[in-house]
Amino acid sequence: IYIYIYICGDAVLLLLLIYCLHPTRIHQWTMGLQMCWQTFWHLYIQYQLYWLQETPDSRLLLAISALMLMTQRVSSLSLDLQEGTVTSPFQNSSQDLSVLIPFLSYSLNFPALLGGPLCSFNTFVQSVKQMSVTPLLASYLRRLTSKILQVLVLVWIKYPLKELLKSFTFRVNSPCVCQNIIWIWILSLLLKMNYYAHWKVSECVNNAAGIGFHGFSHSGKKSWDGLSDGSPWVTEALSRPSAFARQWNRTTAVWLRRMVFKRSNRSPLFMTFLFSAWWHGLHPGQILGFIIWAVTVQGDYKIHHFLHPMLTSKWRKWLYVCLNWAFTQLTISCVVVCVELQSLESVKLLWSSYIAVLPLLSVLIIIIL
Repeated sequence: IYIYIYICGDAVLLLLLIYCLHPTRIHQWTMGLQMCWQTFWHLYIQYQLYWLQETPDSRLLLAISALMLMTQRVSSLSLDLQEGTVTSPFQNSSQDLSVLIPFLSYSLNFPALLGGPLCSFNTFVQSVKQMSVTPLLASYLRRLTSKILQVLVLVWIKYPLKELLKSFTFRVNSPCVCQNIIWIWILSLLLKMNYYAHWKVSECVNNAAGIGFHGFSHSGKKSWDGLSDGSPWVTEALSRPSAFARQWNRTTAVWLRRMVFKRSNRSPLFMTFLFSAWWHGLHPGQILGFIIWAVTVQGDYKIHHFLHPMLTSKWRKWLYVCLNWAFTQLTISCVVVCVELQSLESVKLLWSSYIAVLPLLSVLIIIIL
């Protein structure tokens, strides 16, 4: 119960920091305090899992998930204040407390704390203002129905994947090279479907609340895709690990790029992925998974720069795309399995299969090129 109280207290603490600190210092304090508090709970979960050998309470895990999303929101708002794109409510001498309502509403926006996606403070305010001038139900009901059908399709896809997973048997040191690789790939697809369905449900909930209006399309229809973590069909069709990293959990990727990548002077790519591992919980599998992802993305940049001048014919381009798509799928499978399973067991599972050669291949590409 205390962590739920602190989630509400986060919003109040942010206002106190805004009131007490100069805008140029607000972001460092907000980010530092929030990440320290979040890390405390992540380490407590690891203490339960690895030391006490206990299963954490599902309500605690849900609350920590909300706390992670709260970290995104308060850090985004604090950086907006520091950069001057948002005006502090305490800047003028007005004693009207109603100026605090938008900040509290943004921090404690219930649909976003359930599962994201992240939007900026200004986007949130514009969406709320749009509600008063736009008849919402008529404008997004058809689009909302389409998104709900996508959720049902994603949930349905999980059942044949589960049956396929049962039909293959994972064997340590199996003489069949492809068997374990296919098993890990199917497992990663199943895990990714859970994420895609969750993000699409979150998008629907936010749209139902009136958040996510993105102007008008070329045909003149209203677009409600302004608050999305990406399309699963587009993401899975990508043939480069770097492009996959930008599309996967898109609003979090944009947040990480803004918080870490653009503000790091040394090795911004690796610093971004290491910070992502910290934000996710610092489990052994997560640390390894994000290191693999960083190495794969760096290797992708180098090999693409090296091979791109050679892709002079159409068949070469198609061959490059097909091989790179397969490489992307399998390396992302390594990342997803490690990050999602979290423990050292996932690391052992990965390294007992020939699929572990792919991250090592990325390391070799970085060294050679």
